[in-house]
Amino acid sequence: MEGAWRPCHERRRDRRRRGMTRLWESGSGEAEAALVHLAYELALDPQRLPDFARLWQQRLQREPDPVPELERHFARAARILGRLPCGETGSAEAVLAGILRVPAFLSDGVVRIAACNRAAESAFRIAGGAPLAALPFEPADVVALSSTIRRVARRAEPARNLRLRSTATGATAVLRVCPVEGTEGRARALVLATEPVWPDGFGGFLQGTFALTPAETDIVHGLTLGLPLREIATLRGRSVETVRTQLRSIQQKTDTHSQPELLRLVLGLMDLALAPPEGALPAPGGRLLEPLVPQALLLPEGRRLEWLEFGDPSGTPVLHLHGELSLARWAPAAERAARARSLRVIVPIRAGYGRSDPLPAGAGIAEGGALDIAALADHLDLPRAAILALGSDLAAARMLALLRPGLVAGILVCAADLAGGPVTRWPGFLAETARHSPEALALMVRAAFALAARRDREECLLAACGGAVADRLVLRGSGVRAALIAGSAFALGPGISAHAAFARNRLEAGRALPPHPPQVPIRFLQGELDPLAPPAEVHRLAATLAGAEVETLSGSARLLFLERWEVVIDRLCGIVAH
Repeated sequence: MEGAWRPCHERRRDRRRRGMTRLWESGSGEAEAALVHLAYELALDPQRLPDFARLWQQRLQREPDPVPELERHFARAARILGRLPCGETGSAEAVLAGILRVPAFLSDGVVRIAACNRAAESAFRIAGGAPLAALPFEPADVVALSSTIRRVARRAEPARNLRLRSTATGATAVLRVCPVEGTEGRARALVLATEPVWPDGFGGFLQGTFALTPAETDIVHGLTLGLPLREIATLRGRSVETVRTQLRSIQQKTDTHSQPELLRLVLGLMDLALAPPEGALPAPGGRLLEPLVPQALLLPEGRRLEWLEFGDPSGTPVLHLHGELSLARWAPAAERAARARSLRVIVPIRAGYGRSDPLPAGAGIAEGGALDIAALADHLDLPRAAILALGSDLAAARMLALLRPGLVAGILVCAADLAGGPVTRWPGFLAETARHSPEALALMVRAAFALAARRDREECLLAACGGAVADRLVLRGSGVRAALIAGSAFALGPGISAHAAFARNRLEAGRALPPHPPQVPIRFLQGELDPLAPPAEVHRLAATLAGAEVETLSGSARLLFLERWEVVIDRLCGIVAH
């Protein structure tokens, strides 16, 4: 009887779970069909991630062999998800200002469009203050859209997707209607399209700037829509080889060396064309943390590497590697203590995080990260430094010790990351997914980042850390919470999502590294209550590394770096003293 009193949405969720389990027990093709269906639902609504992960986990346990058809569906779903903006919650206008490439507008569904971005102005030929009837859709579709906006704005129903027919082109458009926080007066909803917009006059701008022909401009347009070369060739009535030849000409004219590099250039120019005139949103962290301005280094191959500095500018160097969750800031008291203890803390921002450019295709994560850190150390003229590595950044720290043993005085690892483990534990689940389906991994990671951006980032970060009660208690401190939010902004902030770098790191997490040099000491600080890396398993890992030691901190879990900062600083000072 107890379950009868639970909210109805919880009972529906439990019924879905039981239904999923029965699908896999049936052994029929229905299970794969359900997985495909759920992948597309996840692409349009990241809140379905727990359901998808649960069904995928069942498949891994029963039928782990990869299926090419599933991979294709997962890749397509990830592309759809990538077209939905991933902005942080703030005022309604702030959310709208952060959406550049897809049309978006705010409305109460009753009278007029309250505000819209430049992409909506270009695609829908509307402006703020225009009536909903001005939208280029069939009258019946506009009525349905208006009704949906009113219900979603009042929280009478969750976010909805609508398929509307354009009166201008006859094509079907998918619009997503989402509730927004921070609206004053009448409740409003955010409406956004899933297709990116080609700004007015942008083709002419490309032709004038790079001397592209109209045919080459059309190919670039197709690439921004995520179309493969074969489909672009079919639409243009040309052979694939002809389109490839034209693409080589485009790359030569734009001085790009690959298709991804060309897309980054063009999408960046599109963002500039569609960006509102207002300045950037303020950085997180509040008044508890000292504001830090990231500095940038241009690496020899032309990539950009960001870094932060705090503590004593003339102190002993500490290279802080912030890990997958980008814990790039220390608690306010810890940053003040670093200055008092004469530590110069340097935080290289991982490739693919913040404004640091991703590593080149084919480059190993550990080796590429180590080479970036070595280049920064040379730029700053650091003779020797202690390394503070969080989680999976132990791999980059070890590789740096192999490549530059004279630079590394020692390595302190906080909350080590274990690549393997049972599939019921988050790292093991990601490792198995990476091994059997890279496309499923990319889809789930992208959805997780989108979910964190649209909901409570703090709660999502806690979930990624295993959700230990000890970590929840740590976050009751405002300084720790400020450090978590400010640091993680390099993974998930306004205009930033490090999902691709995170997924790539997980794909390589199990890659073996050469033996660790014994002259570089390693000390593990591990929480007794860490749900993802129990101390006994960390001891087994340490036994494989020459001279490694493990120190277990009672009462702590994954966030011990922020909670037990006095111990962290003491151990770092011990490294540099030797």
